[in-house]
Amino acid sequence: MAMEDNEIIQLYFDRDEKAIAETSEKYGSYCSSIARNILKNPEDAEECVNDTYLRAWNVIPPNRPGMFRAFLGKLTRNISFNLYKRMNADKRGNGQIAIVLDELAECVSGGTEPYQELDKSELMKAINAFLGSLPQEKRVMFVCRYWYSDSVADIAKRCGMSENSVSVNLNRLRKKLRSYLLERGFEL
Repeated sequence: MAMEDNEIIQLYFDRDEKAIAETSEKYGSYCSSIARNILKNPEDAEECVNDTYLRAWNVIPPNRPGMFRAFLGKLTRNISFNLYKRMNADKRGNGQIAIVLDELAECVSGGTEPYQELDKSELMKAINAFLGSLPQEKRVMFVCRYWYSDSVADIAKRCGMSENSVSVNLNRLRKKLRSYLLERGFEL
């Protein structure tokens, strides 16, 4: 039986290497799924998941994640995106991630100026509020596409809809998000 999250986190604080094994047992397939959706390569995905465990080891302590699963998911996602960017620095290709990033580019810019860094926290709060206002089915579609980088086909299958219907819904959600953010004073 898998350990509780707080017990696993305590292993990290105790610097017990069993923490990695327990994390892998409980969340390995979850992290692998995220990495595979982004990278589309099992070996690269496995490397990112191992890097996730190392990063968790390095940041716990002093950090104590409140939601361990989400913490690991975010680490895996960021590490996978960074690897994707490194591998595709000179070529944008026709991969799923390039498409996902292009879709979201119309809603949220990725500025790197210092003042834009300060706005990221407010932007995240606004996006979370927007997602919270959506019906569950639309929120699931949005999160599957733009957090987990699922394909439109996979989302359609999961939601019992046609691919065209999912694409139309995602397009409308992006437009709504853009309007929502502009109404709240975000420069996009």
